[in-house]
Amino acid sequence: MQMKTNLERRKFIKNSVAAGALLSFPTIVPARVFGANDRVNVAVLGVNGRGKNHIKGFMKQDNVQVTTLCDPDMVLCRKRAAEFEETYGKKVETVQDLRHVYDNKDVDAVSIATCNHWHALATIWACQAGKDVYVEKPGSHNLWEGRKMVEAAAKYDRIVQHGVQLRSSKAIREAVQLLHDGYIGNVYMARGLVYRWRPSIGDKGFEPIPEGLDYDLWTGPAPMRPFTRNLVHYNWHWHWDYGNGDVGNQGIHETDLCMWGLDVGLPQKITSMGGKFLWDDAKEVPEVQTSIYHYPDEKKMIQFEVRHWCTNLEDGAGVGNIFYGDKGYMVIKGYETYETYFGRDREPGKSGKEGGDHYANFIEAVRAHDKTILHGPVETAHLSSGLAHLGNIAYHLGKVLTFDPKSEKFVNDPDADKMLTRNYREPYVVPDVV
Repeated sequence: MQMKTNLERRKFIKNSVAAGALLSFPTIVPARVFGANDRVNVAVLGVNGRGKNHIKGFMKQDNVQVTTLCDPDMVLCRKRAAEFEETYGKKVETVQDLRHVYDNKDVDAVSIATCNHWHALATIWACQAGKDVYVEKPGSHNLWEGRKMVEAAAKYDRIVQHGVQLRSSKAIREAVQLLHDGYIGNVYMARGLVYRWRPSIGDKGFEPIPEGLDYDLWTGPAPMRPFTRNLVHYNWHWHWDYGNGDVGNQGIHETDLCMWGLDVGLPQKITSMGGKFLWDDAKEVPEVQTSIYHYPDEKKMIQFEVRHWCTNLEDGAGVGNIFYGDKGYMVIKGYETYETYFGRDREPGKSGKEGGDHYANFIEAVRAHDKTILHGPVETAHLSSGLAHLGNIAYHLGKVLTFDPKSEKFVNDPDADKMLTRNYREPYVVPDVV
């Protein structure tokens, strides 16, 4: 039996009252009737890196309270709880196993900042438990489980926001509207840029599991390996069982914006090439990678580049996007700045710089229980993450792949199809039927 959260109970009451009122007063019933004391309680899952930002972001919101911190590493979790009490003057519950968080009827929403390999399953379990979800990028670790996230959000009627915060930037939203309105002409190509300083991580070897870490829980759906600090806590990004390289890390912001700006979904042709050229370290993923995504029916293309060391910027953009039209081009820098240039002489056009609050957008959608309010709905998590996954599959196989966006399968390529999902480790299994 699915547990009803406080928000669900309020929604039931609201709908019941509204239904009765509509019989005689159809024009004056408000869209929502939450009172001022309807606090949204949030649990943050994963508190090492981005989780710190999640705590800060939600504690800034009106009438929102982070009540729970959850991490397989209880030493780290207790450290964050002490920092929380010092910063906010309040105690916060610490939990090691996210399943106990989902059992707590007082938690209305969960904010997932775990390792990539946990994102989809944690989201699906949360939806099944009646929780709304804010999930970090990438939404999924592989393409198949991203589709299962979409199905779970729909089946359990949950609000699921993908953590691509540039979608809440007022300047970037303006920029995308300009692209769609033809401001730089016929937009035929987008480039995603991830030029991040990524030094060698060395090779730290194996060692005993440290005190306080539930390593089985940390490993979750992935295969069990001997413990190494090559993985825990941050460097899992560079290992295929847990992360997706920089195209599936920082790059998800840019894959998302490429697709959004071009107004396209998943591509039909994919190829990718790259490698490790400088460091003989424990990373498995390519440090330099270039992927091409072709949309022959739409006559559009995405180029995506990952560079990891000394490099030039592109019109000032090292992390961002460039869109090309037949009248000019647009440069997106970071999360809140755009510039446009026209003609052979690159005459400056419109520009903008203004951010936004992705956490506030999520909370607004939660309070209204309205998915249409979301700037980064679960479908964006599936598609933008899926673009990165397709590029990585092409990199692994070393050939041009043909993909059917409708079936979300490769065309006559069983080897590639096998890489659309993974073998899940019991009991941490993404189900076929969510």
